[in-house]
Amino acid sequence: MEGKRFVYMDHAATTYVKKEVLEEMLPYFTENFGNPSSVYTFARKSKRAIEDAREKVAKALNALPDEIFFTGGGSEADNWAIKGVAFANKDKGNHIITTKIEHHAVLHACEYLEKHGFEVTYLDVDEYGMVDLDELKRAITDKTILITIMFANNEIGTIQPIAEIGKIAREKGIIFHTDAVQAIGNVKIDVKEMNIDLLSLAAHKFYGPKGVGALYIRKGVKIDNLIHGGGQERRRRAGTENLPGIVGLGKAIELATEDIDGHNEKIRKLRDRLLNGIMEKIPYTKLNGHPERRLPGNINVSFRFIEGESLLLLLDQFGICASTGSACSSGSLDPSHVLLAIGLPHEIAHGSLRLSLGDMNTEEDVDYVLSVLPNIVQRLREMSPLYEKFMKGEK
Repeated sequence: MEGKRFVYMDHAATTYVKKEVLEEMLPYFTENFGNPSSVYTFARKSKRAIEDAREKVAKALNALPDEIFFTGGGSEADNWAIKGVAFANKDKGNHIITTKIEHHAVLHACEYLEKHGFEVTYLDVDEYGMVDLDELKRAITDKTILITIMFANNEIGTIQPIAEIGKIAREKGIIFHTDAVQAIGNVKIDVKEMNIDLLSLAAHKFYGPKGVGALYIRKGVKIDNLIHGGGQERRRRAGTENLPGIVGLGKAIELATEDIDGHNEKIRKLRDRLLNGIMEKIPYTKLNGHPERRLPGNINVSFRFIEGESLLLLLDQFGICASTGSACSSGSLDPSHVLLAIGLPHEIAHGSLRLSLGDMNTEEDVDYVLSVLPNIVQRLREMSPLYEKFMKGEK
């Protein structure tokens, strides 16, 4: 297709590595490659680089450097937090509270624990994906040892009342973990003010490298190790450190948190321009997620009478990268568990589209998507017997 441009609007899936981040990483692949566990001077440069990155992460979260532990990504951090707390505190109780809209790293970790004698309450959410704090309070029992609720949803962008959840947990003496993988760089986070005990993050969601993340563990939290072996990460997480990745994570989180308000204002303007255009140009469209309490770059809409997978394939032909709540590509015919949890019927959940904007996007990108998307939706609807039936009935 001649003249098509490349538009990346899937920043919630992953981001590119910023030039400044890559430049900071490069020497640790080639020149300063020493193993941080070795004792000689050359290796101490590597050790220092890791500690510098740890300080940057701690500053971004208002934590202490020795409360930050590097991992292989967000999924590992989630698994460590949930399984580690559960097994370390099973003498106090066996009950965990989470929500139905968590990332699969959290949901599958909880399902694993259910096979090992733990009980899990999966809280419902409202039509916007928000947790009901009263329902959370009612779910707490004298056996509850952990509450794990995500900061912001990766599909619909809804931001939870994390400080209020943290306060409830702290007052009850329950450990509180939040998966903040989507929130870093988009929301101001203060683990002390918000009463957060554990927090997971992943570098590749905020313009850092893939395959590296971190877990914040508040001092005093009782938690078992997930990975056993050597004495790295103060004997908490074995394995030779991903030195360039950790350096990149440190630089990326520094850049992502230095001007969150300015970043959000720019991204939100683009998002609103795109969302308003979609709602004006495409009838029978529904916005999913909270209208205000949502990530600045997130748009999740459902188009009636179409299937999301076909929509993605046609957008791709025009050079537009996006994602859908339909999970056909993963071998499952079920639509997104998040969209079902907010009450969408299967046929509407299947026609969903997530556009997640980031630093790479421009007004020209937005206008290009708005010039392409309505025609694609109309083309798919014209192929739909349901749409034809609906239109005949309407007339």
